[in-house]
Amino acid sequence: MNGEQRSSTISVLLVEDHQTMLWGLQKLIDSERPRMLVVGTARTCPEALAAAAQLAPDVILLDLDLGGVSMIEFLPELLANGLSRALVLTAAHHTDTLDLAVRRGARGILHKEVSAEQVLKAIGKIHRGELWFDAETMDRVFGQLLGARTPARPDPAQEKHASLTARERAIVSATVEHSGSANHVVAERLFISEHTLRNHLTSIYRKLNVTNRLEMYVYAIRHGLVQPDAVRQRQEPLSGR
Repeated sequence: MNGEQRSSTISVLLVEDHQTMLWGLQKLIDSERPRMLVVGTARTCPEALAAAAQLAPDVILLDLDLGGVSMIEFLPELLANGLSRALVLTAAHHTDTLDLAVRRGARGILHKEVSAEQVLKAIGKIHRGELWFDAETMDRVFGQLLGARTPARPDPAQEKHASLTARERAIVSATVEHSGSANHVVAERLFISEHTLRNHLTSIYRKLNVTNRLEMYVYAIRHGLVQPDAVRQRQEPLSGR
């Protein structure tokens, strides 16, 4: 086949191990000449791989099960020439199997009970770069793919917590534990100066979006920054900033 014929004719490789089905598909597709043409057939996996590499057909119409060999595992290799598109023609109805075929590169799935007209229409669409899936398969497979590629939305509270340094977390715990004590008492417990404590608290307030020790106490208890059983409840009012 010369280059001009190749550009205007859809070349098809048939991969099917049932002789009667193979014969029928070849007759069907060749009846569409010059629009479509069967350029090769294969009944085993090695034959299919060799034909795909040598012929680089526009469309590979294949059964997924060749004598007990699953062609799903070989789909990427069948399509390695970068020119062919795979259209699966199968008797299988297991969604997991068909979904895996799509993820491995199949552009369309046809069930063997479809009409001859649908087979030809699907080949044409696949050749034009379109897809041939029923609505249920589209929703299921591409929903999974999009879901896998969409990063989970970060939890704002967790982002705030992650921004705290280990020292700042320790200060939050100590300040909440000694909620009724003045800053200088908390600073003594932490073996730091009151000035250093105030600097740390200013940074903590900014990161947690609070304005004073009371708000920080409420935030820390509500969001689990400290363990409730580690907090000693006191009767004295909370100290100010």
